[in-house]
Amino acid sequence: MSVPVAEFTPQAYKTGEHPIWCPGCGDFGVLDSLYKSLAGLKVDPKDLVVVSGIGCSGRTPGFIRSYGFHSLHGRVLPVALGVKLANPALCVIGVGGDGDGFAIGGGHIPHAARRNIDMAYLIMDNSTYGLTKGQYSPTSPTGYVASSTPYGSIEQPLNPLAMLIAYGATFVGQGYSGKPRELADLITKAIEHKGFAFVNVISPCITFNNTYKVIPAKLAEIPKDHDVTDRVKAFALALETEHVQLGVFYQTQLPTFEEGVVQVIKKAQAASPPRLEAIFAEFA
Repeated sequence: MSVPVAEFTPQAYKTGEHPIWCPGCGDFGVLDSLYKSLAGLKVDPKDLVVVSGIGCSGRTPGFIRSYGFHSLHGRVLPVALGVKLANPALCVIGVGGDGDGFAIGGGHIPHAARRNIDMAYLIMDNSTYGLTKGQYSPTSPTGYVASSTPYGSIEQPLNPLAMLIAYGATFVGQGYSGKPRELADLITKAIEHKGFAFVNVISPCITFNNTYKVIPAKLAEIPKDHDVTDRVKAFALALETEHVQLGVFYQTQLPTFEEGVVQVIKKAQAASPPRLEAIFAEFA
């Protein structure tokens, strides 16, 4: 599976399997950006693992030359954590949709964030359940009309960016599939980040929630003077929902979960012999 250094091109990461997403799906832009990012970082496919959940985005591992794991619905992060702990040298990338990540899988996000697993997690956010006929999702706007909400959704949408900042993710960013070059740069930063990196990608569903004509007018780059290390300011920026802000909202450095596990193992190895002897002595 290894690739010579001279051959690290976006094409080198394609498996030959053709995506069967609807023509115009935003996920194509995410996949293309991921190819470019991996090539720029020269990530060897033998050192790469892509984990997905259920939904349109769940097919992604099949299109990337790497080790892939198409997991259960909402279980991207537990599987990715297991992979990273088993072999911390691997580059682990999780991919999923807003339904997979924030509905059934929502309970795993705060723990992945607070543990600070060294991985990148990309959410392809189309604000609908595109694979199952367009029902409303956790990020659908209030009033969203779908088969499951024929008179409009009465629920408030989740704010993925604010959630992840509050949960303690050490990297939080947002991209748009319609800007693949900028998205590739953002994904690169997320993969390079040492810790749990979350990227919310606005990825329109051409069939059930086509926002291609709506999103461009709302796009805004995060101000260049924004201090990405200021968590309070990052949270305030995430709460400004009039615009779709693109870029890095928050980034900081903390020890990773894997580093902590290594330290615990060392302590256990140093302490185990005398503690075991004491336990055995009690039952002698």
